[in-house]
Amino acid sequence: MQEAPTVFQRRIVIGAGVCVAAFLLVGLRLIDVTMLSGGHKGGVIGMAAAARADLTDRNGELLARDLPVKDLYARPKEFWDKAAAARQLAAATGAGEDRLLRGFTTAKSPYVLVARQITPDAEARVMKLGLPGLEFENTAKRYYPDGRTTAQLVGVTDPDNNGVSGLELGLEQQLHRAAARGEGAVATSIDARVQFILAHEVAKARKTFSAKAAGGIVMDVKTGEIIALTSQPDFDPNQRRLSEGDSARNMMSQDIYELGSIFKIFAFALAMEDHTVGLDETLPIGKSLRIGKYSIGEAHHMPAAMAARDILAQSSNIGTAQIALRSGGARQRQFLTNMGLLSPVKSELPETARPLYPRTQWGTIETATIGFGHGVGVSPLSFVTAMSTVVNGGRRITPTFIRQDAGTDNRGAQVIKPETSETMRNLLRYVVTNGTGRSADAIGYDVGGKTGTAEMPGPRGGYIKNALMTSFAAAFPAHDPRYIVMVLMAQPKATKETFGFATAGYTAAPQTGRIIARIAPLLGVPNVPPPARVADGRAL
Repeated sequence: MQEAPTVFQRRIVIGAGVCVAAFLLVGLRLIDVTMLSGGHKGGVIGMAAAARADLTDRNGELLARDLPVKDLYARPKEFWDKAAAARQLAAATGAGEDRLLRGFTTAKSPYVLVARQITPDAEARVMKLGLPGLEFENTAKRYYPDGRTTAQLVGVTDPDNNGVSGLELGLEQQLHRAAARGEGAVATSIDARVQFILAHEVAKARKTFSAKAAGGIVMDVKTGEIIALTSQPDFDPNQRRLSEGDSARNMMSQDIYELGSIFKIFAFALAMEDHTVGLDETLPIGKSLRIGKYSIGEAHHMPAAMAARDILAQSSNIGTAQIALRSGGARQRQFLTNMGLLSPVKSELPETARPLYPRTQWGTIETATIGFGHGVGVSPLSFVTAMSTVVNGGRRITPTFIRQDAGTDNRGAQVIKPETSETMRNLLRYVVTNGTGRSADAIGYDVGGKTGTAEMPGPRGGYIKNALMTSFAAAFPAHDPRYIVMVLMAQPKATKETFGFATAGYTAAPQTGRIIARIAPLLGVPNVPPPARVADGRAL
């Protein structure tokens, strides 16, 4: 006969059962926390943000990097006094006290987010509070050492470390892949030295002329690399918020403009390609050109007749309109399409713009006005890309923000004949030596370029009186271009030094010349005169 368990044995069995039950409860709770609730919205600490590789400039200088930070969560049930906890945590982290108290008292989930990406100083302040129920999650915050200098270009990430703008978004997959492979960095085409100079000079010009906005681009015409790009007003990417007067919009890639006279480059390139006008051919100018009910005039006084080369150099609207009409609307449209100006430009930068042009009616007046840069709107990045084709030997180029190997030549299909490209290079040099671009000349760097002054369209049609968009695009060295620099200014104001003028020759052109003088030595462009040429254009 089996003996009945003693009191001591029964106590052992009961104690073991209680322990098993406790372990089961703990296990179930762990399963709920780690597997079932899953994520911050469910009330538990989620997985850390996915790692991103560094972004660097072409020389290895840092543009963006993940810095280790922590997110802070709280378990409100652990607090003796929720109101006091909310007040103390708000003071330590900068979080909103009302939000915290609301979360502590009404949250259905066991965890409440207190603050994201807190600094080590804030973490130390939190630890000094001695509050129970606090947990830190290791994560990362993207840091931008150049701040405003590269703001719209590099872009920013969201609190979960996902790219939301600029190259952070455009190179999202490359950055994650590089981090996963342990490669450390993705090298961009940007030269931080050139970027600083461009941003500095554009900011100075914007302030000098009280312009509403200003921007600039430096592009390699043979590789398509964007060496620098700035858009101002800008913002501080490390703050993740805009202050008064800031803008996150990239005017050089995602805005379109009627660029005015700078667009005459393409009317002349087409005329040289099709031999519809000779450079020494004289065209009548007069006071106006009548086309139906429309009348085309000049921005300033012109002689009664001009040679074609001087029509470009002095930026005559009437003369350029006549040259454009010789090409005709159908040929003009085909040419601009081939140049890539009638479709959005494609690159790693996600901010882009769809050009504006006549979709149906492309008649005589449209052909004339498009010839001198009105009636068609393109982004500055699109313009620079097309101009690169004009001066680089006539071959198509695609802009890129990824560093290319030394000696790379990314020029594609032939769009215009090499001899047309050479003629245009000489013409653009003539604009600087004998025309409206004189103030852009950087001695020893053989600059060739074109001024552009356009009226800005109003919100209800028509144009805003005395509101100008001025620009200058320069290729250097003109006899064998390697780079293009473009400066754009929105609504600059005249100064005493410009004798009351706010046109491109007084605003954008001199600024472009100063930029070239500063960046050319850094880019290895020799300060030498162009090769001497005989009358027929052959080099000596």
